[in-house]
Amino acid sequence: MYVPYEKRKDEIPFASAEYISFASRNSFLGVPAVKLDDLGDGEVVIVGAPFDWGTTYRPGARFAPAAIRNADYGAMDGYRPHLPTGIDALGELGVVDAGDVYVRPGELEVSIGRIADVVETIAGEGKVPIVLGGDHTITWPDALGVARVHGFGEVALIHFDAHADTGFIQNGSLLGHGTPMRRLIESGAIPGHRFVQIGLRGYWPEPEVIEWMGEQRMRSFMMKEIVERGLDDVVDEAVSYSLEGGAKGVFISVDIDVVDPGLAPGTGTPEPGGLNSRELLDTLRRLSRELDVLGADIVEVSPPYDGPGEQTVYLANRLVLEILNGMAERKRG
Repeated sequence: MYVPYEKRKDEIPFASAEYISFASRNSFLGVPAVKLDDLGDGEVVIVGAPFDWGTTYRPGARFAPAAIRNADYGAMDGYRPHLPTGIDALGELGVVDAGDVYVRPGELEVSIGRIADVVETIAGEGKVPIVLGGDHTITWPDALGVARVHGFGEVALIHFDAHADTGFIQNGSLLGHGTPMRRLIESGAIPGHRFVQIGLRGYWPEPEVIEWMGEQRMRSFMMKEIVERGLDDVVDEAVSYSLEGGAKGVFISVDIDVVDPGLAPGTGTPEPGGLNSRELLDTLRRLSRELDVLGADIVEVSPPYDGPGEQTVYLANRLVLEILNGMAERKRG
């Protein structure tokens, strides 16, 4: 079992305003910028994790939080009515932006500890943290921070990805973008039977890891099954599985490479044959409407590899908005 920060939490300063970058920045779509020690009365807090030291192929995800914040058109700062519903989720939920976690370049453990503490602080204030990554390593501290508040073993996790990210070790390290889901299960933060994975495909992981996943009772939907059954049917089962056993709520983790790289090329480990943009947008809104979202992250967006039209960062921006709109619909009942 690997629980680095729980064992030595007293050695790491509690999350404070010092954990947030002092650099000049824009907020997400112009929502109010706040400090970590004064988050206001809203229900949702956007926070960035510009971290990509866990990547194994193409880097660049550290630049995603800024790119996702700025991927928009028009000048209606802080006001984005959703055309199908008519809801302005930014206003409805009182969304604010706390900036970026001040990660320490190249230092995985220190940076991950800071991310976990910041997320815990936000969740501890009764708010929903939505984290702009960053590579997928950050889901380990993101979901850990939420579990610290809502209870170890009490949170379900719905994971969209081409890859399972359940490896035991990566390049000699327990930390990396191929290992966060195993770290969460081994720590007890998110038990295996509360894990749902959607969109897996390609040529990894190896059979031993797949066997371990089965032993943990993880529910993994490969693209082959999604094609054969239909996405709606798969999401029906995912919702049912997430609610089973009385989980307090869900954490949603979206690796942008779940989308076919023809539609989202700006990512570190592209894998052909994924979901299309429309499918993912609709699914995230549905899940956020039907389930109690306790936190979410959007990861593995790498702007240096994006197309000239910046379609990947624009998609990531809209994925956040669809999650927010689903939450706003749920709030209205």
